Amino acid sequence: MDVLTENFSLYGKGFLGTVELTVYASLLALVLGFAMASCRVSPVGSFRVLGAVWVTVLRNTPLTLLFFAVLLGLPRFGLVLPFQVFAVLALGCYTSAFICEALRSGINTVPKGQGEAARSLGMTFGQTLTAIVLPQAFRAVIPPVGSTLIALAKNSAIAGAFSVTELLGTYKTLNELGYSIIWTFVWIAVGYLIITLSISALFNVLEKRWGVAR
Repeated sequence: MDVLTENFSLYGKGFLGTVELTVYASLLALVLGFAMASCRVSPVGSFRVLGAVWVTVLRNTPLTLLFFAVLLGLPRFGLVLPFQVFAVLALGCYTSAFICEALRSGINTVPKGQGEAARSLGMTFGQTLTAIVLPQAFRAVIPPVGSTLIALAKNSAIAGAFSVTELLGTYKTLNELGYSIIWTFVWIAVGYLIITLSISALFNVLEKRWGVAR
């Protein structure tokens, strides 16, 4: 217990860092995932190609490699931002590919006849997608999106290797101070458990309220 009580501020700083990374990267992933899912089902061929390339490249790229590309590559092109912002970009873009596929699978559960009926009434693709298809698809994708965001929270640990303040990175300082490595990681695990269980609880509430009955 001494590891936690004597270093509570350090754990707290790392915990808040992980929470911030998770929240901001989740918002970015949801926005990009929605945009790419819209491209994937778009009637415009070039948009479908863009969505397919985005998903294929990011889903098959190791996250660590993507961190290297963003944090070390972008500054070479003159884009200099805080490392935390780069970490949010890497996490958000990577996760958006999985969010996109979850949304696309949900969209495919909506009967095609509903979209055709909407278009027969004169609704545009955008109106059909946002007013008819996505509200129904949302109900089906709550569990997979929740699981993806939980994975994002755990993936944020990679940011610590790139000088970003987050929970896992606290073990370096505590190890140098001579604290038990076992108890150091126990309390780190508890921190991640709090974050992931909070996300799980939120999506359980959403699923009970809007999820598809099975």
